[in-house]
Amino acid sequence: MAKGDSTGRDWLSEQRADLAAERILDAAAQLFAQHGPTGVGMAEIAKAAGCSRATLYRYFENRHAVRVAFVHRETRRLAARVGERVAGIADPAELVVTAMLAALREVRADPMLMAWFGPGESGPAGRISQDSEVIESIAGGLFAPAVPDLAERSRLARWLTRVIVSFLAAPGRDEDDERAMLEEFVAPVVTRAFA
Repeated sequence: MAKGDSTGRDWLSEQRADLAAERILDAAAQLFAQHGPTGVGMAEIAKAAGCSRATLYRYFENRHAVRVAFVHRETRRLAARVGERVAGIADPAELVVTAMLAALREVRADPMLMAWFGPGESGPAGRISQDSEVIESIAGGLFAPAVPDLAERSRLARWLTRVIVSFLAAPGRDEDDERAMLEEFVAPVVTRAFA
């Protein structure tokens, strides 16, 4: 067998694994939207994905791993859309307020994401968001040029993520109310971090 053939098969196997994992996450997403993330078990995910539990466990070792993979996938997607909305904003205060409001709008517009912030559900979302280096890195990436110190940028990203999770779990009266809170309490802290 030629070395190129082996590489081709490895690539194909990797591509199949990625597609299978995506199919599982898509099925889990639908279930999360219907029942909330804490109400969904591995058996339900396997059934919805059209695979056996043994197959599911080949891709995800447990329910927490499915949740984390889903949150990371959706965070990447959301961050790309938010990044487009804030591209070119130079003022740190305006950048953070615009980015946070855009993130809130994006999550609230998607029932699969909002399911994570319903009554009794925000705990897992909060824990994943605070333990995730992926989320921290993505959030911190917005501020990389202006806050070169990695440790400071990481703390800022973790704090801003907590603020977003709190607004999702306990929203303001409306977007104007949330904007006012962000401008009054969050923007000054971020501005100091950029100084």
